[in-house]
Amino acid sequence: MPSNTTSSTKYQYGFHSDVKPAYQTERGLSREIVERISAEKNDPQWMRDFRVRAFEIFNAKKMPAWGPDLSAIDFGNIIYYAKPEGAQTREWKDVPKDIKKTFDKLGVPEAERKFFAGVGAQYDSETVYHNIQKNLEKQGIIFTDTGTALKKYPDLFRQYFGTVVPIGDNKFAALNSACWSGGSFIYVPKGVKVAMPLQAYFRINTKNIGQFERTLIIADEGSDVHYIEGCTAPVYTTDALHAAVVEIIAKKGSRVRYTTIQNWSANVYNLVTKRARAEENALVEWIDGNLGSKITMKYPSVFLVGRGARADILSVALAGKGQCQDAGAKVVHMASDTSSNIVSKSVAFGGGRTAYRGLAQVVKGAKNAKIKVRCDALILDKQSRSDTYPTMKIEEQDTRIEHEATVSRISEKELFYLKSRGFSETEAASLVVAGFFEPLAKILPADYALELNRLIEMEMENAIG
Repeated sequence: MPSNTTSSTKYQYGFHSDVKPAYQTERGLSREIVERISAEKNDPQWMRDFRVRAFEIFNAKKMPAWGPDLSAIDFGNIIYYAKPEGAQTREWKDVPKDIKKTFDKLGVPEAERKFFAGVGAQYDSETVYHNIQKNLEKQGIIFTDTGTALKKYPDLFRQYFGTVVPIGDNKFAALNSACWSGGSFIYVPKGVKVAMPLQAYFRINTKNIGQFERTLIIADEGSDVHYIEGCTAPVYTTDALHAAVVEIIAKKGSRVRYTTIQNWSANVYNLVTKRARAEENALVEWIDGNLGSKITMKYPSVFLVGRGARADILSVALAGKGQCQDAGAKVVHMASDTSSNIVSKSVAFGGGRTAYRGLAQVVKGAKNAKIKVRCDALILDKQSRSDTYPTMKIEEQDTRIEHEATVSRISEKELFYLKSRGFSETEAASLVVAGFFEPLAKILPADYALELNRLIEMEMENAIG
């Protein structure tokens, strides 16, 4: 997981590589641009039609007016597709030199060797590297980029693509549907358990670009998989847009854990739609870390459609100067004996703003549903702000609901005690915040947890005083 800070001089991964795209569209979006992206990717006709329909829906839909102010986004100044040089490869040595240098700095090949069963790396609009351990391929596991899956596994792809996040779900999902490129495709066969995580890394490099990856995960009956993604971008004076879509299908008795550490630079609008469908006795876990960007709007969602299905969502957000982290979770109970647990933790400092925005819904007939929601916010100064917008829609009386929320500040007593033990004020604040985020650190791979603590320490350098 890369480190970040609100200061452009200290954002560790804010560097820019002088890599010229092999091909890119001009700024702005039109039907012609959408058709050109589709042609460049050699889409089948049904996907070309899908993209054009999505573009029409994007144009027809209004900007969301219920959350952070998005009026500064200039859709006419964005590059919607930039293809890096070179073909996708399974050999790290074959990645183009300058692109490889970028991912070497980010630790991608090292992470693959140490922690992961498979790794993908996306640079701007396309995946440049994808690899999976041979023994997993022999078990029938598919882990590739989404564009390759469209061509190599067309029936499986078309069966599930767009079934969890409809084409017109929201304006930014429609934009993704029109311009999507890259992302991960995972299929885990019945009864197969992937012992080590799969990982993908997404890097924005081009100025004023939009990145629109599309990830689709299908966990067949009784399977088990953990997927981790990380994201960074250079620091520019102009804004970039990230509008991904993630769809997860967790079949009977399966378990899917999706861990996101999104650590964008402070000029990125991060507007993402992530949703899962959990069938009978399936478990979906979202571990969602939002540690950068100008504005984030992201609410991982689970539709519990099968009896005994479960959702477990941990949403963590850190907002500093000039940042708004509008995050949370949504769970819809559509079957009996389902349960959900939502934990939201946020820290605001330096005038930053955090918000929990959540939905817990139980439809009529979904008996014996159990819901637990906990929202904890930590505010470090008088300039910062935290808001909570919980929504409960309960249509079935046989339901158990728990909801609790806390808002607190770092107390002078805590800081005094730690400073009396030899810690500086910054170090003391870092320890308090690290303890606040402990639920996230406990479930990350060891090196990721270590980087999280480093990130917090860097953030706190400007948080106190």
